[in-house]
Amino acid sequence: MIRNCLSIAGSDPSGGAGIQADLKAFSARGTYAMAAITALTAQNTQGVQGVHGVPPAFVADQIAAVFADIRVDAVKIGMIASAEIAEAVADALRPHIGIPIVLDPVMVAKGGAPLLPDDAVGALRELLLPLATHLTPNLPEAAALLGAPEATDRDSMQLQAAALTALGPPAVLLKGGHLAGEDSPDVLVIEDDVHWFNAARTPTANTHGTGCTLSAALAAELAKGHHDTAAVAAAKTYVAGAIAAAGRLSVGHGHGPTHHFHNLWNNSERTIP
Repeated sequence: MIRNCLSIAGSDPSGGAGIQADLKAFSARGTYAMAAITALTAQNTQGVQGVHGVPPAFVADQIAAVFADIRVDAVKIGMIASAEIAEAVADALRPHIGIPIVLDPVMVAKGGAPLLPDDAVGALRELLLPLATHLTPNLPEAAALLGAPEATDRDSMQLQAAALTALGPPAVLLKGGHLAGEDSPDVLVIEDDVHWFNAARTPTANTHGTGCTLSAALAAELAKGHHDTAAVAAAKTYVAGAIAAAGRLSVGHGHGPTHHFHNLWNNSERTIP
């Protein structure tokens, strides 16, 4: 049986992040992709030019329409855009507790543009973290959620991941891509269990939407019935391949997207100079 995954996130018209990245990742991982849009953005590989939030009631209507008709096997939450939308999403999902809910607390775009107002961070922390089964922050996002300095080494990463589980989500995957050095370690904390995922840093500028893609891939693996460590390992392997193959694409002049269909498209494609 093909599993169904729902993304609740913002739209990226350039196709590398947000809803577009989630739909590609869901599909590439063999699941049926659905979406409820929280915000429209004007952006490309060079940055975000504008954000237009969807009315919160209509966000809730989209989610309700999906659940009223379609079995949902996993949910991924990305860009929320406002405290009011966070509240609407929480109210819409609360009756459906029991399925995997992966929360990627999107706060800042790759180019540095803020995607979550300061007053919405508290709403995300108080309303959505308790509903999430899996949280996938990067180091700045974890620091913002905890009101703490950003982790700078593995020990502080592990401590912050554990602290985030105390806010509600039983599993926290803290991504170490912002650490200095050649490696990019991630840590998964589930209660008293700690699992490290170590990987060499890929030298590329084509990393637009990697956080969206990883959280969507994780939701797809959980929807298929894979458990925490196996699901994270599969999602990370997929994203690493997507980053490594990003040079086969020719998209934009800034932070290019990853190649979501790297293992499905013909390897003989040639990159345009």
